[in-house]
Amino acid sequence: MMSAKYRAFTLVEILIVVVILGILAAIVVPQFSNATEQATKGGTHDQLQKIRETIGVYYVRNHNAWPQITAGVGTWGELIGPGYMREIPVNLWVGDNDAGRTIVTAPNADPGYQTTHGWVYNPATGELWAGSYDAQDQPYPRP
Repeated sequence: MMSAKYRAFTLVEILIVVVILGILAAIVVPQFSNATEQATKGGTHDQLQKIRETIGVYYVRNHNAWPQITAGVGTWGELIGPGYMREIPVNLWVGDNDAGRTIVTAPNADPGYQTTHGWVYNPATGELWAGSYDAQDQPYPRP
């Protein structure tokens, strides 16, 4: 009768593989979170540029009059509709919730990071800034 010879991994070999996988995970996971943060910043900046272009088109079409945008959640007035924006823009840097859709009126950009509004509009000059971004369109760091 022939005896069966079994080969298997030893406990030491399995532990070495688990340690290597843990090291690789520790290297890769922070890179994914950084990529998500960069995508959020880029998405907000793209939204900002599109809204500014839309405000400029409105200004030209309406004989040098700025749109009547009021403070509130998604109160873009006549900018939402045919010929302008299809949907309410969201500032992803602030959050994908009502705060990211909220507009406030002010003469300047935000002085620091906040989570209360997504957009800052100056009705006197037609200027628009993303919430939690400075006047040079750079995001403030999250706390």
